[in-house]
Amino acid sequence: MKNTKALILVLFMALTTINAQEMQNKLSLMPWPKNVSENTAKFYINSDVTISVFGEDQGRVRNAAVNFLRRLTNRTGIFLKNGFPSFNDDSANIKVYFSSIANLSIDDDESYTLEVLENSIIINANTDVGALRGIQTLLQLTSYDNSGYFFNGVSINDAPRFVWRGLMIDVARHFQPVEVLKRNLDAMASVKMNVFHWHLTDDQGFRVKSKSFPKLHEIGGDGFYYTHSQIKEVVEYASNLGIRVIPEFDVPGHATAILAAYPEYGSVKDTTYTVERNAGIFNPTLDPTNDKTYEFLDTLFTEIAPLFPDEYFHIGGDENEGKHWDANPEIQKFKKKHNLKTNHDLQTYFNIKLEKILNRLGKKLMGWDEIMTPNMPTTAVIHSWRGENEGFSKGGTLIDAAKNGYNTVLSAGFYIDRMLSIEHHYSVEPIGDVSLTTEERKRILGGETTMWSELVTPTTIDSRIWPRTAAIAERFWSPKEINDIENMRLRLEVVNFRLEELGLTHIKNRDVILRSMTNNNDISALKSLSNVCEPLKVYSRNAGGTEYQTYSPFTLFADACVADAKDAVAFNSLVSNFINDNKDKENVLNYLNLWAKNYGSFSKIENNPNVKPLKDLSKNLSEVSEKLANVISKETLDSKTLTSIQENIAVLKAPFMDVELAILDELESLISYCKSNYLTN
Repeated sequence: MKNTKALILVLFMALTTINAQEMQNKLSLMPWPKNVSENTAKFYINSDVTISVFGEDQGRVRNAAVNFLRRLTNRTGIFLKNGFPSFNDDSANIKVYFSSIANLSIDDDESYTLEVLENSIIINANTDVGALRGIQTLLQLTSYDNSGYFFNGVSINDAPRFVWRGLMIDVARHFQPVEVLKRNLDAMASVKMNVFHWHLTDDQGFRVKSKSFPKLHEIGGDGFYYTHSQIKEVVEYASNLGIRVIPEFDVPGHATAILAAYPEYGSVKDTTYTVERNAGIFNPTLDPTNDKTYEFLDTLFTEIAPLFPDEYFHIGGDENEGKHWDANPEIQKFKKKHNLKTNHDLQTYFNIKLEKILNRLGKKLMGWDEIMTPNMPTTAVIHSWRGENEGFSKGGTLIDAAKNGYNTVLSAGFYIDRMLSIEHHYSVEPIGDVSLTTEERKRILGGETTMWSELVTPTTIDSRIWPRTAAIAERFWSPKEINDIENMRLRLEVVNFRLEELGLTHIKNRDVILRSMTNNNDISALKSLSNVCEPLKVYSRNAGGTEYQTYSPFTLFADACVADAKDAVAFNSLVSNFINDNKDKENVLNYLNLWAKNYGSFSKIENNPNVKPLKDLSKNLSEVSEKLANVISKETLDSKTLTSIQENIAVLKAPFMDVELAILDELESLISYCKSNYLTN
């Protein structure tokens, strides 16, 4: 009997797994819900679709319902009889219920249920923000068949795994206008992200207009900054989407722009600071021993903090090497007098004073993980960015913070500016298999993707954030067990182009850049190259931080290329199938024959300095592709051809205009396969 029960349980679990996989292949939901089951219903979308809101709405749900109807009609081409939601209308065929207004905090309830039947749809949530999340899921259920557009019949019971699911955008290195922020907020909401971390100051810029210290934006902002009304506009826009806004003012390091405006607060006296134009870590640092430094920050934060309703305020606190502190005899005397043995101790002294200022303003201090020192109060929130890449253990500083009593947020593994693959980021499990107590697990609030902007502008930022951030958002929302990379890629393909509905430019701006490069020549050859090339990774594009300045051109070939080059991802899978399973030979040949023609098309582009450096890339890719296609088709390889192929590969191994050929490993795998199977002499 026991064996029979065990067998039944195993079969049930296997069937459940198969059903879940089938649904994931069928439904393009991202992030994947906590619990979802399918029914046989189809709710067909026609002009009679109506939506009604049941609850004491303060605008969020109505706005979400209006946007839902606009996206639905634009997506389906259906002329709705009523383009706006009603309230408390039982005759509506889509009903949204909620019972309270969320405060936008880490305690918000974002759960919801969604039931799609043949003639009715019901979304039920405890809060208005939960209702927003349900509306986004319903929109993702849009599908079609020969009879028309419909919503797939499902029952969903959903809630997030983590309460903090954020995106940080650095606007200090390259300023991002309000409209750029808004379209990215819309995209965040579409994948249920709920924290916008706004990195507003750094060595390269101070981006907030200050009435108390106007030179901060006049000198430190280079004319690019946000007014108070613009900040309020962004905060309100985010709030309507159920997104919190966390400001970051980076101190005491990364302060060059501040000190260019007010050098008297610096650690080097009687010197002139200038706003930094390069990338990297720089020495200018606020003087933590000067009482006037705290008076300055107190006045500044008193002016700025009310613009941001959220209880958290990020002070940065990272990458301060303390060189200017070491060089200042008065600071050294201060350290000795106050028994501060290291610069970490001195920075903790600084941080504690800032925490008192922020507490008085009703804020909780948050900072990068360097602020986690033995004397730092556990009331601070630790933003973990250092992991294995920085020499830490697998859990990085996140687990240390949680075990030491701090609330903590993870960004290690989610630095999307490093231009690593979707697979890399999606494979990062925020907690892993670390053993934690209930209280320690509760302190891990969630995670943030980070978009540092040394190499991005308003033209390219969307393609650096999306679609990878949609996949990362799933790691923050969905259960830990939702981690199948191939299935994620299938769903992301749909989500990716749907993001364009929100005004994102991550797809279309590639062609904008390529047309600019070619002076509006035929860009087909360059598009084909961009589909197999990726920007250099992990900051090797701007080695040393001095190749590019903040005013350099970012409309080059590397800026048209993205992580996860489209054809490279497909080709790499096909090569694996061909070599390992003797499948997809024709598909491999189709790609090789496509690239074999590239140089012929490339040669027709009017020669200009922006395109010329790609000549050897195009020429050698075409040559090696033609030779490999011929070898594989005829199943024969001679030593002379092999040598010629290897010469092509040697050229292709070098970077071209700050990109790398993303199919290089697979080309070499094909060469090895041909040597083993076809070499005749």
